[in-house]
Amino acid sequence: MNVARVIGQVTSTVKHQSLVGWKLLVVLPLTSDAKHRDGEPILVIDALGAGAGDNVIITSDGVYGAKLVGTKATPVRWSVIGILDERRNENEQ
Repeated sequence: MNVARVIGQVTSTVKHQSLVGWKLLVVLPLTSDAKHRDGEPILVIDALGAGAGDNVIITSDGVYGAKLVGTKATPVRWSVIGILDERRNENEQ
């Protein structure tokens, strides 16, 4: 699992059959404290409704991705498994 920030959404007129109907996001991997970039942007599928600017938890578990889309014959590797809540600093009340 990795933390990433959603930086965009992908629109595709032609895609693998297993991706039809799935929301595709471009995310930027972050360090575990979600403060610094930690790699190049990657494409993920999203079933949770994340949007631009959200910090998310992603997984590269291809077996989970295949179960999510309902077929083993899929190019899916990365998927969103959680949306991080923003916590306020205790001093900001």
